[in-house]
Order: sequence, then structure tokens, then C-alpha cells
Amino acid sequence: MRRSPIVLLALLLTLLLAACGGAPSAQPPAAPAAPPAAEPAAPTDSPPTAEPAAEPAPAVETTLNVFAAASLTDAFKAIAPGFEAAHPGVTVVYNFAGSQQLATQLDGGAPADVFASANRKQMDAAIASARVAGGSEQIFVRNQLVVIAPGDNPAGITTLQDLTKPGLKLILADTAVPVGQYALDFLAKASALPEYTETYSATVLSNVVSYENNVRVVLTKVALGEGDAGIVYTTDAALEADKLTLIAIPDELNTIASYPIAPVADSAAPELAQAFVDYVLSPAAQQVLAQYGFIRQH
Repeated sequence: MRRSPIVLLALLLTLLLAACGGAPSAQPPAAPAAPPAAEPAAPTDSPPTAEPAAEPAPAVETTLNVFAAASLTDAFKAIAPGFEAAHPGVTVVYNFAGSQQLATQLDGGAPADVFASANRKQMDAAIASARVAGGSEQIFVRNQLVVIAPGDNPAGITTLQDLTKPGLKLILADTAVPVGQYALDFLAKASALPEYTETYSATVLSNVVSYENNVRVVLTKVALGEGDAGIVYTTDAALEADKLTLIAIPDELNTIASYPIAPVADSAAPELAQAFVDYVLSPAAQQVLAQYGFIRQH
């Protein structure tokens, strides 16, 4: 059977397409690549870092004003470092003078935290002016008297009776100063004894060329040879022993001076003031006072 030309043409095209493998098939789009997995954190043995500790608060700077009898100068200066070490930030500032001068300053309103007197009379004056509360005072140490002459002893003083020598230049503390009153007490006691006679006190006092406002001035003047003799505390004489000649006053004529101490009632630092008083009464401070010749309270 004879085929038409159209059929033959269609058959030819079919054969050509089969020979070329056919039309390419559509490929689906590739899926986006997954992001790489995150690596696990490396393990550590160190604990979390702690917050730094807070710095301790600095000690509050405080000045403690101590009014003290002149005879306490060296011993109290030696006591201060121990107290300051136990109370960081505290500085002890001293006002040394005759006890009567200190009592007058307190009466005038001078700022102070502690008062240490060389006798009861001036402590009573501070109590009367309401600067010290009555009953707060305590005896913390004792002292006694000695006659001093310059090292070369130009007046040749060897006994207490020699204080009556005509022309002798005697230096005493004023009677308002505790040691000055104690010297008068000694002279009065001696005048009651036959070996001194009742005129002893008056005769000795006629030789006084100056009355000083504190015991340290008496000590210095005699040590420098500005007087032939003086009466001071044994603690003062010990400071200049190499420059002095000492004439002892026997116990029956001597006066044992009692030193009271108390916090000032209107102190700006009442707790520290009481702490200083307590420290002066402590064994450590009492040992220092003994080293300077004071008679310990304990």
C-alpha cells in the first residue's frame, strides 16, 4: 500500500527525535545547603570569677587632746605609741603644764578629752567647773619629792639642814603648783622635829629666789646652775641625774603625791577618752610609768 507523503514526513521526524535521545527533562531546583552545625564550647575547669572584695573602710582620723601635769611629760609621751597602735587613726596630742594652769584652761572652756593632774586639788577644781564629772576620776600613779643641786654642787649641800645656809639660792615651784605645795608640806613637817627646829621652814623659804609655774622649770634652772638647790619630783630628777646632786627626803617628811586622771565630761570623743584612761591604768602603761620612776598604782 502506498503511503502518502505527509505520513512519510511524520515518520521521518519521529525517527530523528528518537536518535537524539529525546528532549531533556526538567530538573527540580537543588535544596539549599544546611548551615554547618555549631561546635560545642570547650569545657573549662575554672570556676566563675568572683567579684573583687570591697576594700575595708579607712580608719577615721581623730585627735585626742590630753591635758597632763608637766611631770608626766616623758612618761606620757612614751605611752602614746601603744595607745595609738591599738586605736588606728587616733593621734594623741598633749598639753603639758602645771596642773593649776591646766585646771584654769579647762575652766575657761579649752577643748580637751582627758585631764591628768598631779594632785587632787586641781582635779577638784575641774570638777567644780563641770569639765570633769565627779566620781569619774581615778588615781593612776604616785610620786615623791627630792632635793636637787647642780652636779658640781657649789653650795656644798649634803643634808636637808643645809637648805638654811645664808645666801643659798633656792628655786621652788609656786605654791599653786602641786609640787610647790608638797614642798611646803615637807618644810612644815621638818619644822615640827627637834633636829630641824621650828624656824626651819621660815629660814629655808627666806632663801627662795624664784617660784616657777611648773616643776620642769625648777629642774632646768637648777641643772643649768641658775640656783643652788630646788625641790622636784624624783621622776624629774631621774631625767637629769647625770647633771645633778640628789639629797633624799626621808619618808616621814616626804609627801607621796597621788595623780588622778579622768575623761573630760564634754569630750568630743568620749569613748576614746575613757579608753585612754583605761589604757593608762593597764599593766602595759603602768610598766612604762614605773620605768620613769613613778610609783605604780597596781
